[in-house]
Amino acid sequence: MRPAGLKSDLLLLTTAAIWGFAFVAQRVGMDYVGPFTFGGIRFALGAVVLAPFAVRASAGHGYGQGDNGTFAFQLRGGLVAGILLFGGASLQQMGLVYTTAGNAGFITGLYVVLVPILGLFVGRHTNAGTWTGALMAAAGLYLLCVTDTFSISRGDLLVLFSAFLWAGHVLLIDRLAPRTQVLALAAIQFAVCAGLSLLVAVVFETITWQAIISALWAILYGGIMSVGIAYTLQVVAQKNAHPAHAAIFLSLEAVFAVIGGWTLLDETMSLKALCGCALMLAGMLVSQLYGMYVRRNNHQVSDQPC
Repeated sequence: MRPAGLKSDLLLLTTAAIWGFAFVAQRVGMDYVGPFTFGGIRFALGAVVLAPFAVRASAGHGYGQGDNGTFAFQLRGGLVAGILLFGGASLQQMGLVYTTAGNAGFITGLYVVLVPILGLFVGRHTNAGTWTGALMAAAGLYLLCVTDTFSISRGDLLVLFSAFLWAGHVLLIDRLAPRTQVLALAAIQFAVCAGLSLLVAVVFETITWQAIISALWAILYGGIMSVGIAYTLQVVAQKNAHPAHAAIFLSLEAVFAVIGGWTLLDETMSLKALCGCALMLAGMLVSQLYGMYVRRNNHQVSDQPC
């Protein structure tokens, strides 16, 4: 393996670990502050951390004459992305009040499978691997979340709804990223998400300095590490990472969420739930890797001389 590729894989593994353990921080933060207060401060910190990198990157980005090259386009895209981010993050944060970090990690990871399925509504084609992965993930979700009385907890359901918004957010960013500077776009969406979260928090939650100080380590981890640093690591790593490696390492976020919940919060899972997690992880990987395998084979065939 090339040194650059190995470095990228290590950065992706670090990113997955940071994001996985962030579910623990989010869970702990709920003991002291409301979900919107936590999310607002978290994304505000993330925007502040990312801002210097965004300014530096944008300095070398020449905006074109067309609408897609203007700063106004970047602001509009950041606003819409920030609204989707606000919805996904808020539902996830509210869900963590009622479910475990491990459950939230695996259910959130379903966005990997949902992205190509939702892409059908915007004219994108999918493949057999996506449907196979979706069926595996659905079976795993059933084992993980559905009880013997055929009910699903409020927390798991909220996180499941958030996964659909995360998938929509990924599709939007995929559309916007090639047309603008990605770090600046990220900083804008983080700021929008922070503003909306704090607005809701002021109206519906009680915010005190004592509560914020009590949750400070969780907020700092969620904002600086999970939002600011991990997102930057992901962008840097994926410049040189093999797409298959990126899919595998980033999918491990859910595994790290379970490890974090087990070691730091004393969370446990039944054998049925662990089997569900294994099926969901396998479904995520099948969904991602099958498409890459098909594209690589098609490319090799097209390169054959006539």
